[in-house]
Amino acid sequence: MQRAARLLGHLAEGGPRLGLAELAERLGVAKPTVHALLRTLEGEGLVMKDRRTGRYALGPGVLTLGNAFLETHELRMRSLTWADLLAMRADEAVWVGVLTGSRVLVVHHAFRPAGAVQILDVGASLPWHTCALGKAMVAFAPAGLRMELLDGELPPLTGHSLVDRAAVSGQLAEVGNLGYAVENQECALGDAGIAAPVFDRAGLVGAIGVVGPVERVLDPERSPELAVKVREVARQLSRELGAGRAALV
Repeated sequence: MQRAARLLGHLAEGGPRLGLAELAERLGVAKPTVHALLRTLEGEGLVMKDRRTGRYALGPGVLTLGNAFLETHELRMRSLTWADLLAMRADEAVWVGVLTGSRVLVVHHAFRPAGAVQILDVGASLPWHTCALGKAMVAFAPAGLRMELLDGELPPLTGHSLVDRAAVSGQLAEVGNLGYAVENQECALGDAGIAAPVFDRAGLVGAIGVVGPVERVLDPERSPELAVKVREVARQLSRELGAGRAALV
């Protein structure tokens, strides 16, 4: 089971197609063992093989599982109304995300009202240190998890991505003081974000924030107001999830 999970993870992160030899090397397992795993996963629709190249990719069954996850995820379900409200108040698109390992998974995306054609980003997986959602969560995560993530790999997505651990750590300290995080073209050139953490009865569960063109989101005359709106909606969502008063930032 663990090997199958790792195999799917490598297919998810390793590009559109991976061959048997590449997968065996990444897993550190003999080719026959990997081949048997692939055949089992292919039979369940979780993996598909390109008959022309012999290389493997994730199958449609993964999408079914992903949709089932989203449809039953409490934070996503509870955030639908709040994300729409924030999108209207801020006149920007809104993301809701959760931390999965060292990455942020976007579980909900509310479009900017009356905006141009927009691409749905639900399911996007981003390195935690490159987006406002990730910084907002890690800044308020337990100290042990925060140190573990800071000690891990910090891959850049753009030339603006912070990869120096001291710099990222300093940024997290600032987020802890402000109650919200800011991202400036660290995830995608031309885009920026402002996000705040979300809590439930047990503690941190995710984050919510606005995303959009850097010239709008980080406009000096507008960004402080956006930050206030993001924090307020994050607080209201946290209250609905049962967070205690002490957890609200």
